[in-house]
Amino acid sequence: MNNKTSIKLILASSSVYRKELLSRLYIPFTIISPDIDENPLQKETPEETALRLSTSKAKHISESNPGFTIIGADQVCSCDGILIGKSGEFNNAKKQLQFMSDKRVFFISAISITNGNKTLSSSVTTECKFKHLSDDKIEHYLQKEKPYDTAGSVKMEKLGITLVEYVKSDDPTAILGLPLIKLTEFLKEFSIISM
Repeated sequence: MNNKTSIKLILASSSVYRKELLSRLYIPFTIISPDIDENPLQKETPEETALRLSTSKAKHISESNPGFTIIGADQVCSCDGILIGKSGEFNNAKKQLQFMSDKRVFFISAISITNGNKTLSSSVTTECKFKHLSDDKIEHYLQKEKPYDTAGSVKMEKLGITLVEYVKSDDPTAILGLPLIKLTEFLKEFSIISM
């Protein structure tokens, strides 16, 4: 690993979950929250949305921070071809989970890393099969977790794991919002880490 004082890394995110995930790599970084429009574009696939937003976040922060390497990330949730965003509150979250009950749901986690000259981007899709969710189970989960700031109202790292029959992914951290396997590959290419 490089000398810590020489690393200039910024996570372009306001997510406490992504901050915790990046901290697992034991590299110093700072956080700047990107202020961009996160609405999907018409006819955009979920993967295209996630990749565009992660790249936009990284490049937006890069413009005002020359000399830094920036990580942008985004996650979108898709069920029956419909994008499911952050609920923001209890009633919306309940409707989201009622809709996802008994269905396969896809969480697309995208990352982009840029130094202003070079940009690398990738996405990882996690497939989840949701159990049949009774209103009682949904309400109990929402009252305990209050997951209103996550795509699809699911905190898989906590009680959200009880809502699913299975989780399939090439990267177990992707469902949490920051695919660390791909990210470490990118960080090596940018000489942020050497392992």
